[in-house]
Order: sequence, then C-alpha cells, then structure tokens
Amino acid sequence: VQLQASGGGLVQPGGSLRLSCVASGFILDEHAIGWFRQPPGKAREFVAAISWGSGGTNYADSVRDRSTISRDTAKNTVVLQMNSLKPEDTAVYQCAADPSGYRTSEYKYENYGQGTQVTVRP
Repeated sequence: VQLQASGGGLVQPGGSLRLSCVASGFILDEHAIGWFRQPPGKAREFVAAISWGSGGTNYADSVRDRSTISRDTAKNTVVLQMNSLKPEDTAVYQCAADPSGYRTSEYKYENYGQGTQVTVRP
C-alpha cells in the first residue's frame, strides 16, 4: 500500500501549483484520499479530501475558495489544484487514505505518503 505525492516546488505569491497523489497496492473504492500539510514549526493540518467512490469533497476554510481536488479513477490519482498561493501555504504536503469517509482529522487517515515541499515566496 503506497501513496506518492508530487508536484511541489517554489512559486511566487499569487501563483498556482498542481499536486498529484498516486495510489497503489489497494482498492480505493471504499476510501477517501486527503491532503494534509505541515508548515515549518507547526502541526499537520487538513487541506482537502475527496471520496473515491462518490467524488464528494471537503476543504479547509483556508483553501476552499482557491483550491480544487479531483480524482482520475483510470490513473488511481488524486489531484489538488491550488491557485492564488500565499506565503502561509508554505508547507510539506502529504496525501493519505481514509478508509471510511472524507474526514478532516489526521488520525482518521492511514498510509501517509512521503510529502512534497511547497514554498511560496517572492
């Protein structure tokens, strides 16, 4: 069971990034895939999640109006598109699987993948 995040990088404020999470080794139908981030010196926080089966979504208030989470069932991939990036979006972004919903608590998620660094600065 593996989740691999990619797509991070250095971007200027106001820019955009497209983060991808590829899942392998398990059946996703009953799961949700969530994105979490950990800013420097701070705790991990929820960003967004999507139900694999229904496509239902959930967003943190801090990103709701400038982010879109989607899934590609053929590629076993979840994409988080983030726009209008701010310096406070700087963090390591990880994806993980929720076996029974698209909840916001990090403790409900499993199989956290290796993160991808997002840095937003001029």
